[in-house]
Amino acid sequence: MELVLTLVSPDDATARTAAERARQALAAAGAAVKAAKPLGEGAYDLPLIGDREAALAVVATELDGLPVDACVQAAADRKKRLLIADMDSTIINVECIDELADFAGVKDRVSEITERAMRGELDFEAALRERVAMLKGLPVADLQRAYDERVRLNPGARTLVQTMRSHARCLLVSGGFTFFTQRAAAAAGFHENRGNTLGIVGDRLDGTVWDTIIGREAKLASLNAAMRVGGLLPQDTMAVGDGANDLAMIQAAGLGVAYRAKPIVAAQAHAKVDHADLTALLYFQGYTAEEFVRD
Repeated sequence: MELVLTLVSPDDATARTAAERARQALAAAGAAVKAAKPLGEGAYDLPLIGDREAALAVVATELDGLPVDACVQAAADRKKRLLIADMDSTIINVECIDELADFAGVKDRVSEITERAMRGELDFEAALRERVAMLKGLPVADLQRAYDERVRLNPGARTLVQTMRSHARCLLVSGGFTFFTQRAAAAAGFHENRGNTLGIVGDRLDGTVWDTIIGREAKLASLNAAMRVGGLLPQDTMAVGDGANDLAMIQAAGLGVAYRAKPIVAAQAHAKVDHADLTALLYFQGYTAEEFVRD
């Protein structure tokens, strides 16, 4: 099978060393592997013919301990026509509910539940309702304060979306809140966004979530609906996230990427990004740095 191994690291020398080590190990294991092709600083493609699982095993052994992110996939259909991304701790730097809880004086309690939910230890919907109930009475003005003071796009997020959006539909689908998805989507350049709606009475949160909660199954449904509308196949799609509620869409996408993810997600995603920034998702698709849209 024609495959490509993509290696990305914050350090170019490390990436070059990893590429050569991987090339030699793959060749020794019987794969027909070509010389590394540079995609940008710290990013290299190694085209090869072989078995994907065998290649993954070689890469895991040879690159263990190196600050390098790796993706092994079919060489065909690498550039995707749909990007679906989680928001909290993926496209942005924080869990918004934890930051709101800080303003409400209950961050320790809420953060503990958030962590367990993202690890898949708790039912997501029940955990969300429990945490939102603790925010009852929080002034609505604190949402804007939290966004202004705490929320930042993660490195590479805007470049990722701006580069893909000219030929791919870009969806931000979050188990967080529409107040933040609308703003983060606009900042990064997503075409659409979905999130949960916080209940408000007067100028304060009422401690409820309105409408259907967007969790694991709703994220998968968003992926499937976008494929139907666009006439796409799974291999045309990419999903990225970090928590257990992202796992279904990550597994269903043609390329599902775990970004700084919880162990349950990292273990089951097609690829993971633990060291590089979000532009690694562009390199995984075969983009060169010269093709990146930056502003």
